[in-house]
Amino acid sequence: MSIVSTVQPDLRRSKINWQKVLVIFLFAVVPLFLLILFTYIPFGKMIQFSFHNMSYTKDKGFVGFDNYLKIFTKPEYVDAMLLSLYYMAGAVVQLALALFFASVLSLERLRGSGIYKAVLFFPFLVNGIAIGYIFKYFFTHGFVLDTVLQAIGIPLEKLPYWLRDQSVNNWSLVFTSVWKYCGQNMVLFIGAIASIDPTLYEAATIDGANRWQQFKAIILPGIKTVFMLNLILSITGSLSAFEPAYVVGSMGANGTATFFIKIHQMAHVSQKVGQACAMAMVLMALILLFTVLQRLFFRYVMKDSESTFNAKANKAKALW
Repeated sequence: MSIVSTVQPDLRRSKINWQKVLVIFLFAVVPLFLLILFTYIPFGKMIQFSFHNMSYTKDKGFVGFDNYLKIFTKPEYVDAMLLSLYYMAGAVVQLALALFFASVLSLERLRGSGIYKAVLFFPFLVNGIAIGYIFKYFFTHGFVLDTVLQAIGIPLEKLPYWLRDQSVNNWSLVFTSVWKYCGQNMVLFIGAIASIDPTLYEAATIDGANRWQQFKAIILPGIKTVFMLNLILSITGSLSAFEPAYVVGSMGANGTATFFIKIHQMAHVSQKVGQACAMAMVLMALILLFTVLQRLFFRYVMKDSESTFNAKANKAKALW
C-alpha cells in the first residue's frame, strides 16, 4: 500500500511536468522562434545590407557609410525628408481636431452624439487606396472641389491645379490624411476621457472652473498616456506617409514623393537595395528620436498640469 501511494504521485507529477513543457513550448518557444525568424533576423540583415552597394541579385561590396551620407547630401533625399514636415503639421491639426470633437462629444450631452461619432470614425474604415481614388477625382481640376468653389462665386480660372501646383498639392494630400485618421484619434480620446473619474468635474464645477479650465486641468493630464500614443502614431504615420502620395499624387509626381515613396522607388524601381535599407534605418532613427522628444516634452512641460490633476483628484476624493 505504501509503495502504491508513493509511486502514483510521482507518475502524476511527471505527467503535469510534461504538460507544462508542452504549454511552454507552444506559447513561448514557438512564438519566440517565429519572432526571431521573421523580425529580428530580417532586421539584422537590413542593417547589414545598408552598408553594401547591392541589388536583389548582385552585391557589389561593402561601402561603409556611403549610403547614409547620400541621404543627407543629395537634394532628392533631403527634400523628401523635409516633405514629412507637411504631414507633421497636418498631424498636429488632426490631433487638435480629434481632441476637440472628443471633448465636445464627451462633455456636452448632444442629441445624436452616436451618429456624429460614427460619421467622424467612418473614413478610418475605408481602405486607403479607395480614399486615394476618391480624393484624386475630388481634387482634379474642374471636378468636385472646383465645382463647389464655383458655386460660391470663385471662377475656375482663378483656382489652382490642386494636385499639380507645387504650392498647394502637398497640402491637398495632407488633407486626405487628416480626413482619414482624425476619427481614429477621436475614438481613442473618447475612451480615455470616459475613464476619468466624473467626481473631478463636479469638484471643479464647485470651484467655479469653466469648460476650458476643466479641459486644461482635468482632461489633458487625465488622457496623457493616450495623448502620447496618438502623438506617436501620428508622427510615425507622418514620417511613413505613403498612400496619399502614391495614389492621389500619382506615385510621388510633381514634388509629392515622401521619404517612404523614395524608399519604395529605390528598392523596387531602381533596385538599389542597400540604399533603400539605409533610408529605412534613417527613418526608424527619426521615429525613435521623435518618440524620445515627445516623452521628454510630457515629462517636463506637462509636469505642472499633472500636479494640478492630482490635486483635483485628491480634493474630489475628500469631498465625496
